[in-house]
Amino acid sequence: MLSARARALQPSLTLAIAAKAKQLHSDGRDICSLSAGEPDFDTPAFIRQAAAAALDAGHTRYGPASGEPALRDAIAAKLSQENGVPTRSSQVLVTNGGKQALYNLFQVLLGPGDEVLLPSPYWLSYPEMARLAGASVTLLPSEAAGGFRLSPAQLEAAITPASRLLVLNSPGNPTGTVLNRSELEAIAAVLRRHPQVAVVCDEIYEFLLAPGHRHHSFGAVAPDLAERTFIVNGCAKGWAMTGWRIGWLAGPEPVVAAAAALQSQSTSNVCTFAQYGALAAISGPRDCVGEMADEFNRRRTLLSDGLRRIAGVQLQPPEGAFYAFPDVGAHGLDSMTLCNRLLDEVGLAAVPGIAFGDDRCIRLSCAAAPATIEEGLQRLERFFTSL
Repeated sequence: MLSARARALQPSLTLAIAAKAKQLHSDGRDICSLSAGEPDFDTPAFIRQAAAAALDAGHTRYGPASGEPALRDAIAAKLSQENGVPTRSSQVLVTNGGKQALYNLFQVLLGPGDEVLLPSPYWLSYPEMARLAGASVTLLPSEAAGGFRLSPAQLEAAITPASRLLVLNSPGNPTGTVLNRSELEAIAAVLRRHPQVAVVCDEIYEFLLAPGHRHHSFGAVAPDLAERTFIVNGCAKGWAMTGWRIGWLAGPEPVVAAAAALQSQSTSNVCTFAQYGALAAISGPRDCVGEMADEFNRRRTLLSDGLRRIAGVQLQPPEGAFYAFPDVGAHGLDSMTLCNRLLDEVGLAAVPGIAFGDDRCIRLSCAAAPATIEEGLQRLERFFTSL
């Protein structure tokens, strides 16, 4: 009775691994999890207090499908002032997390016969969202040995008359790659020769950068491409607000208006009082964001240094986000088999790289206490030594 669309949909491997780890833990197993895709910090107190005050003030009713006007204003101001991308509030849609922003955009931009250009490795939901919109996906593969960089020549060669959308994710999940300004300029030069191709920039990890790296918004690097540039972001990673489900889409007004119309017929507005918490986050001091980013830097270094000491593991040091994506193919196991055996034999939860388009790798998260990271590294080394 399922539609062809539903039958083709692939479940999330990250959620499957997490569910298995939780079940083993509830069964009494000692599980060390480095699979988390969310900060392990509490949402900062001033944000929680703003949401509580909104509840007390009665902000519990339906709101505009596009988002609370004050929040849209604040997001537009952030993009204009911090990211260097001039944005009006009419160009902003508040969504149920960054994931809905991407889903809405894919739905209103793409259709059968269209093609999405996707650098690989990739966040696992991108290809599924593209296919749900009826589009095909063309992968642009990269490897750890080359730093997981997108080559402009590779991009140029992949573009066809059917190409409609390029997806950029920087800092990236799962690789932690950060696109520098010269790389973005080279990508922009390619896109100028292909006016049918739009670009969406997923900037959800923009505040989580290793020392020496800087986030650049594509829209600031190539302002002449503003009419086909979209930004997706949210409060989840930078402010430790994963469960609040606050994201946004920004870009050309006609497309954002279409995405808002789609949202009005699907979920309607984002939780009203949660938006007031997001308003406090975006408008408030960034000390808390910096403190969490600093701690992730320490943990990222701990994880990266530990992985490089393990025989048979090759790692391109992550430049941002809170993951490492080591190449463990030298041990001769595909990533699903490896991750299942890690969980069953040494109680270590990791995410198979095949979910992100690279079966030689696994994803490990540093969104865990340092003691947990060290324990996970010990278990990983013990497993590989036993092979």
